[in-house]
Amino acid sequence: MYIIAGLGNPGDRYAATRHNAGFEAAARLRDKICTGGVRIRFHAEIASGLVGTEKVLVIRPLTYMNESGIALREITDFYKVPADHVIVMCDDIDLPFGHLRIRGKGSAGSHNGLKSIVNHIGTDFIRVRIGVGAQPEGWDLADYVLSQMSREQIAELASAEEKAADAAVCVIEKGLQEAMNRFITPKPKKKKAEPGADPEGTEQRPAEPGKVPEGTDKKQEETE
Repeated sequence: MYIIAGLGNPGDRYAATRHNAGFEAAARLRDKICTGGVRIRFHAEIASGLVGTEKVLVIRPLTYMNESGIALREITDFYKVPADHVIVMCDDIDLPFGHLRIRGKGSAGSHNGLKSIVNHIGTDFIRVRIGVGAQPEGWDLADYVLSQMSREQIAELASAEEKAADAAVCVIEKGLQEAMNRFITPKPKKKKAEPGADPEGTEQRPAEPGKVPEGTDKKQEETE
């Protein structure tokens, strides 16, 4: 058995926000593989389906993002599912908008939903991260990920959510490495430096008088 969890916040006010990319990916996955409707149990929406012959529970925790681990711990304990059979889909501000990243284990970074899951079941679960881009300069991080998107952004993120759902299925059908090969968005290739250009980008422009250079002593904020 596998558990596939999409992280987000319940309620209409969060429905079209970047922070609910995992929630939406789970809803799309339910439409693909689940039958029998949705139950509310263990602080989560739960739907069951099959990937090949493997039973799968697709869940959306209803605890709000910061307590996502509560639902995962209750469900994994009840069904006796090991952490390496848990796949978590969530948003990622460190990825360009619409890009995907897949990892077999690791730290939670700055994502509070992942931090909660790590605290409850450890670090060995699989992550499918959906890029939502970094917040614009001057924006609070929580305001950014919880803000409404344009119609164009919603459509672009919907495509990434569909791919995330397919990636989760691929992990079960073909294995983690195959899913990584097929669904991770490749990094753009670096352009070759023109003759006479600084190839390493080491040349620094002096700061304007009285102005602190960008990136100096800047702290990363956490998401609510």
